Amino acid sequence: MILLILAAEAIFILPFVLQRIFRPTFLETFAINNTQIGSCFSVYGLVALVSYLFGGPLADKFKPHLLMSVALILTALGGFYLATYPSLLQLHWLYGFWGFTTIFLFWASMVKATRIWGGTNKQGIAFGFLDGGRGLTAALFGSVGVLVFSLFITNEIELTSLNERRIAFKQVIIYTSIVVCVIAILVFLFLRKLNHSEDRNLGKIKKLTLENFKLVTQFRSVWLLMIIILCAYFGYKMTDIFSLYANQVMGYDEIDSAKVGTYLLYLRPFIGVVIGLLADRTKASLWIIIGFLFMLITSIIFTLGIIDQNSIFLFIFSIGTMAIGVYSARVLYFATLEESKIPIAVTGTAIGFISVAGYTPDIFAGPLLGYFLDADPGGVGFQNVFMIMALFSLVGCIASFLLYKQSKA
Repeated sequence: MILLILAAEAIFILPFVLQRIFRPTFLETFAINNTQIGSCFSVYGLVALVSYLFGGPLADKFKPHLLMSVALILTALGGFYLATYPSLLQLHWLYGFWGFTTIFLFWASMVKATRIWGGTNKQGIAFGFLDGGRGLTAALFGSVGVLVFSLFITNEIELTSLNERRIAFKQVIIYTSIVVCVIAILVFLFLRKLNHSEDRNLGKIKKLTLENFKLVTQFRSVWLLMIIILCAYFGYKMTDIFSLYANQVMGYDEIDSAKVGTYLLYLRPFIGVVIGLLADRTKASLWIIIGFLFMLITSIIFTLGIIDQNSIFLFIFSIGTMAIGVYSARVLYFATLEESKIPIAVTGTAIGFISVAGYTPDIFAGPLLGYFLDADPGGVGFQNVFMIMALFSLVGCIASFLLYKQSKA
């Protein structure tokens, strides 16, 4: 399980976590704006859209350790290419490639293995450990990345040239790619035991068929989960801009703003375990409702524009509260598969079907956020995107409440 957790986050470090932590540096060194990086995520999301649907049958056919190790190696190779500072067009191709390696080859195996590991009564803690462990992994990558970046900055960050920052950030990308390669080797060598566990539990699982799709669509909870994941994942995409907010609104330099993104990641392990334990004692859907309420309240605070350089405590408190809400919902949305009585035999089909709509923020969130942030630089742009976040939080709260009522019936 530890190696599964390590691999589950390592594969997303290069496409997502680096730009989340180093957002201002990423934009500056690649000479792109928020809208352009958002378009890269759209390409990733479009490839992922197809990959979610067809990755499930592949996970049933091939051994998990083989698929996961190949996915990690290919993703790391993309990281080495990223270190060459490709053009915007080449970045689009790279993010499309990552959409294939991280989703088609990896995603379904990871979620399905976690559900099996959690059994009937421990879904909350299983997905809590998974997401919490992923958060800790991302935080450790981020901390070391910030350290590597600072080691190659010989002067105060404000006094360094763009070329010096490019060289420093290149070292961060290379370090990350090497570590992902190492994890790929460990997965190939030591995750073979997972195969025996899956063979015993999944021996009767059917391949993706039209009948399975028809069965999955008959569950009202599947449609509600689509809405819940879509809204929760949009909230997760919003965490990408916290380091940028720290830089542009709060006045933090590039290193300190990167630390903000890293510190948030350290909340994820704690939230994952605690929320997972609470969900197993009550219902996962109940804590998803609470998570959306936290997101809604915090979004309204940011929308009002009252957080600036003179309200540091409110800034720290608000992003912490937002993180609690986002991570709570993210930890538990697949934990509701058991609560919703979706048969384990069609888990792969359900995951793929739900994910096709649920993860569409990969396509539209980046360009949407980028447009508003670039159209009104500074506080106004952030107020606009948090207003959108408030609407998503409200819809997610309603959908999770309906799922909670259904599970009690």
